[in-house]
Amino acid sequence: MSWLPNPESGTTSLITGASSGIGAAIARDLAARGHGVTLVARREERLQALARELAQTHAVRAELVTCDLADAEARSALADQVQGLGLRVDVLVQSAGLGSYGPFIGLDLRREIEQVRVMCEAVVELCGAFVPAMVARASGGVVIVSSGLGLQPGARYATYGATKAFCIAFGESLHVELRRSGVAVSNVCPGPVDTEYFSVNGPHPAQRVFPRPMWSSAEAVAAAAIDGLERNRRVVIPGTPMRALMATGRLAPRAVQLRVMDRFFRAPGERCESGRPVQKV
Repeated sequence: MSWLPNPESGTTSLITGASSGIGAAIARDLAARGHGVTLVARREERLQALARELAQTHAVRAELVTCDLADAEARSALADQVQGLGLRVDVLVQSAGLGSYGPFIGLDLRREIEQVRVMCEAVVELCGAFVPAMVARASGGVVIVSSGLGLQPGARYATYGATKAFCIAFGESLHVELRRSGVAVSNVCPGPVDTEYFSVNGPHPAQRVFPRPMWSSAEAVAAAAIDGLERNRRVVIPGTPMRALMATGRLAPRAVQLRVMDRFFRAPGERCESGRPVQKV
C-alpha cells in the first residue's frame, strides 16, 4: 500500500521552500510522478523558472505563490490563494527554512525570531489550514523537513536546533494522531546536504566537521522523503552513515552528547578554559 495520494485533476502538492535545495528537489520528484505542484517561497524568479521546467518536462500543472512565511498575514492568506487557483492540496511539504550559527548572545535576535516563525509557527499554521480537509477525505500526506540537529541539540545552534526539534515533536505527534485517518505524516531529518544553504546562511562548521560520505544531495533527501511518505514512516534519516551516527548518539547520556557536539561545532581558534569558551585574538 502506498500512502501517497494518486494525482488527480485539480489536486496539487504544496511545497514551501521550493525555490532551491530540498524543496525544489521534492517538487521535481513529485512532478516526475505526475503530481501537480504549487511552489511557495519568496524568490519569484526562481519559482517561475522551476514552474516552467516542471510544466514542460512532466506536463503537470505547476503554480507558484510568493510568500514570506515569517509574515503572519502573508501565510494566513496562503490557503485562500491556493483555493483561488481552484486547487485542492493533497500533499503538503514543509521545507522552508533558514539558519544561523554562533553563540546565541552574539546573533541577530530578529533572525533568531524569524527562524521560529518560519520553522515553528508556519509549520503549525499550514498543517492547520490543510490537514483537516485531508482527514475528511481520508487521504493525504504531510512531509516536514527537519534536521539531524533536531534529534541532537548542539551549542551554537540553539535556535535552529530547537526549531527543528519542535518540527520533529510536532510531526511525530501528528503522525500518531492521524495514523488511522488515511493521512500520512513523515519527518525528514537529514544531516549536511549539498545545497546553497551554507552560502546563504554563512559558513558553518559542518562544512569541515562532516566527512563527505555523511553528506547527501538534495535529490537523495527528496527521494528518501517521498519514499518515507509512501510508507508513512514516522521519521526518515537519509543516508546509512547519518542513521548510524544518530543511533549511536541516542545511546549516550545527554550531557555527553552536548559536550561532544560542543567540541565538534566550536569555531576555528576557539578553545575552552575552565569550562568557559574563549576566542583567540
